[in-house]
Amino acid sequence: MECEVSESGKNGLSLFFEPQSVAVIGSLREGYFGGYVVIKTLLNAEFGGKIFPVNPSYQEVLGLKVYPSIKEIPEKIDLALIMINRRSVPDVMRECARKGIKAVIVVADGFAERDEEGAKLQNEIVEIAREAGIRIIGPNTAGIVNSANGFIPDPYEPGYKKVKPGAVAICAQTGMINPQAFPYGDLHYGVSKICDYGNKCDVDECDLLEYLESDPATKVITMYLESIQDGQRFLKISRRVAKKKPVLILKSGRTKEGAKVSASHTGSLAVDDQIFSAACKQAGIIRLETFREFFELPKIFSLQPLPKGNQLGMITFTGGVGVLAIDEAAEYGLSVARLSPETTKKLNAIFPGLGKTVVDIGPPMAVNNYMAIYADILKTVLSDDRIDCLFNIIWTSPFKEFVEEYLKFYRELQGSHQKTIATWIYGPSIPLINEMSSRMEDLGFPVFSDLEMGIKALGIAYQYSNRKKGEE
Repeated sequence: MECEVSESGKNGLSLFFEPQSVAVIGSLREGYFGGYVVIKTLLNAEFGGKIFPVNPSYQEVLGLKVYPSIKEIPEKIDLALIMINRRSVPDVMRECARKGIKAVIVVADGFAERDEEGAKLQNEIVEIAREAGIRIIGPNTAGIVNSANGFIPDPYEPGYKKVKPGAVAICAQTGMINPQAFPYGDLHYGVSKICDYGNKCDVDECDLLEYLESDPATKVITMYLESIQDGQRFLKISRRVAKKKPVLILKSGRTKEGAKVSASHTGSLAVDDQIFSAACKQAGIIRLETFREFFELPKIFSLQPLPKGNQLGMITFTGGVGVLAIDEAAEYGLSVARLSPETTKKLNAIFPGLGKTVVDIGPPMAVNNYMAIYADILKTVLSDDRIDCLFNIIWTSPFKEFVEEYLKFYRELQGSHQKTIATWIYGPSIPLINEMSSRMEDLGFPVFSDLEMGIKALGIAYQYSNRKKGEE
């Protein structure tokens, strides 16, 4: 099914992410799943649109009037969420068609991912949608999120009220990316949109790429895929989109065993992994390897400028980690920068012997005022024109006052530098490491879980920037 375009010229998926009115069809019983949770979550997130609960067994829920059926709602509905028994979904889809609803999220499961009867029901709702010009996300989905307008219709209890707005869009064939499964309330780089497209009976990865391509809130797109609906279309669209925004993809089914399991998860047929890898290279897609990378690597693109070249600077409190980082950097085409004579002179004036390729702050740590020295070192290194990006290794110490001192420096640096900075923080206190990491990311400086992840972030940022330059 091809994407429609609304009167405003936007991709037809805007009704999913920017609805002015939503019908919630399903159980309204208090609990941890269902229509009641959706409505409560929307209210907690301060969604500004109109909410119309639909259930013949209720009169009111959470202060809202409940309607016995969709046709009884007296106003226009942009989007419907369906959370009912699978056998009843086709009849409700017909009601949506008669009401003129053009966007439906089918949360209900038990379709093509389960058995032959489910596959027939899925085909039936697709036919109804095609005849009525309805777009469908799902079935078998945990839904979507738009952090900008508080539209978080999560059918599962997330346990927190809001998702921090940011520039990373996250799409997947799994509910593991939705608020009930991931701590977006504590995520400090923020997200723009989230979409679990479930079985992809209609809306698929290509539709999402097209929508996010022109979404001003999104700077980087991350996807988890088990299959691709239309390989040629995917290649064409992803190549176009990747020229404008980084596209990072984690794909399962790399083995025969994984491919078999994905078929039972969302009813999908996995594409050959070697073919997929070749397609990624052609399109300029950054392929991810682990679930941790899926959530960590995008923040280098959302929080930092792209590196202008491959010259890597490094500030470290430990020489051993510096050597390991250099080995890792070579894997991504990064070269350790030779500091300019002026920078070398300034660093040696701060502390004798500092003016080397890798700036090792280990010796000055013995100096009582080394925090002031650290600030001077950081500013001096970042001002060197020979450096394109910086790997920043910080020791927190066991004392909170050190964290406050560090953050003071980074507040001063915020928004004033043009170098790509990735940071790894270590020390004897996990609570202090976590606190400093979170607060640095609030300032726009991404912090990574280990040195390999930090270097890889800089590496893929350089590779994307280099490819983009070659296409200009």
